Amino acid sequence: MKIADFDDGGRFLGYVDVEPVKKKDAEWRKELGPAVCFVTREKGTEPPFTGAWWDNHADGIYRCACCGTALFDSKAKFESGTGWPSFFQPLDVANLCLEKDSSYGMVRVEVLCARCDAHLGHVFPDGPPPTGMRYCMNSASLRFIPRPPGS
Repeated sequence: MKIADFDDGGRFLGYVDVEPVKKKDAEWRKELGPAVCFVTREKGTEPPFTGAWWDNHADGIYRCACCGTALFDSKAKFESGTGWPSFFQPLDVANLCLEKDSSYGMVRVEVLCARCDAHLGHVFPDGPPPTGMRYCMNSASLRFIPRPPGS
């Protein structure tokens, strides 16, 4: 599979061929811890206003908590008022998979990591310009990497 590769400064390095990351549930549980495993592997949702990144205003990029794939740049983050980190666009759509989610009596679009199939959150068509999209992510599914000086 091909994903977009980015350095920790958010600079695009090109498209690279990578193997999908597949692990047994027991391996994920051992590696991730309960909160991250609940969200990413069991498609859970953390309560609003409780995650580490919903109110983070630092400059950097957000990577998948499970496999490290680069997902979002803080420059695309905005205050949605929902209590979850929200972005108007991903670093590259190649790094995400979108699937219809009909759980809980709603129809939504689920956002997954393209490389490891981690549940990240949902995307909604009610975001700000320039895209009009709101990628509403769980903090537990993301690892924040501060942008190195000079990047």
